[in-house]
Amino acid sequence: MKRIILIVVFFCFFLLAINFCGVKNEKNIIKFSSWGSQSEVEILKGVISDFEQDNPDVKVDFIHIPQNYYQKIHLLFASNLAPDVIFINNQYLPMYIDAGLLENLTPYLNKKDFIKESLEILSDDDGNIYAVPRDISNLVIYYNKDIFKEKGVIVPKKIKNIYELKDLALKLTDKAHWGINFEKDPLYWLYYLASNSSGALSDDKKNIIITSDKSVKAFNLYKDFVYKYKIAPSSSKIGSKTTAQMFINSQLAMYLGGRWMVPKFRQTLKFDWDIIQFPACDGAKLYSDASGWAVSKNSKNKTNAIKFISYLSSKKAADEFTNSGLIIPARVDSFNEFILNKDELKPKNMSVYSDMLKISKPTPVNQNYSSVNDILREKSQNFLESDLSFNDVFDKKTLKELESLL
Repeated sequence: MKRIILIVVFFCFFLLAINFCGVKNEKNIIKFSSWGSQSEVEILKGVISDFEQDNPDVKVDFIHIPQNYYQKIHLLFASNLAPDVIFINNQYLPMYIDAGLLENLTPYLNKKDFIKESLEILSDDDGNIYAVPRDISNLVIYYNKDIFKEKGVIVPKKIKNIYELKDLALKLTDKAHWGINFEKDPLYWLYYLASNSSGALSDDKKNIIITSDKSVKAFNLYKDFVYKYKIAPSSSKIGSKTTAQMFINSQLAMYLGGRWMVPKFRQTLKFDWDIIQFPACDGAKLYSDASGWAVSKNSKNKTNAIKFISYLSSKKAADEFTNSGLIIPARVDSFNEFILNKDELKPKNMSVYSDMLKISKPTPVNQNYSSVNDILREKSQNFLESDLSFNDVFDKKTLKELESLL
């Protein structure tokens, strides 16, 4: 009995100590989740610290999930433990909107502050915005100026189509260099399909168009980069390296990749380099993606959560991410300064990013796109790594499976 009394007394003193020590009320704690590299996390921690200094009554509990991000977010939502603020990209956003898990953020932001395309990418079909944009993403071609000079190849101001890109890569290929990288993930090969006015899903997301004549033609050309023209390395030639490492090692003349590669390239590239625009032929539109800050609809601290995302999407915070070289900012004012490149950092041909916006459209994704993408990834690897024809891999059974996810 005495032991029980002592435990109760100790617990009461513990509660008093918590109150006197100033531990914050749970209502003032914002749980915030994000993926990201160590350098990205350091930027986030700095932004969080600045926010907490400006809002001393609010504490941000940062949940860093470097791997299997969405699987873990799914579990947190299922367990009613979802973070108040969630960093999210457009490919998963429709799933959460469809499930009614996110707050409609349209009333809380000024649309004029953000690039119009970034808002479209992070909105539902009715134009309601469910994530405040941090960045907008396009793939561009990084190129090794030294290899171009060595081969006597003039860097084109504009590549008209994927056939011209193939011809350019042929001129740059020799025993020491490959012309361009070859990736099996849909993120990359879909650019070749989009460049030929095709893709996997139609723009209205109602039809599977990967078996259209234009899609098949572009996909076969992409495969021919390795097996027919030998301008790109096969998996066996890449080995345990990545194609980014091959570019760093001057084994690739050109590399198709995103803005996220810039910090790495600035640190490691020993040669002169820049970027050129990926081709889009005859009025075709390439794909744009975006990521941003969403708020859980069931957040118990919604007021502070919205205050926090307003800070995350402020110019001050946007500039922190932009200055690292990591992102193309979605804020108009940050983007305009970004294009000017006053620091003269590489890449220098910054007009490519504004030009890309003119020939881009949101990647068509629906609430089941995660499953669609899994099928595309599996089947495209089968197609790109074998002698099987396109129709052998994307057969009627596969098409029915994809159509069931529309």
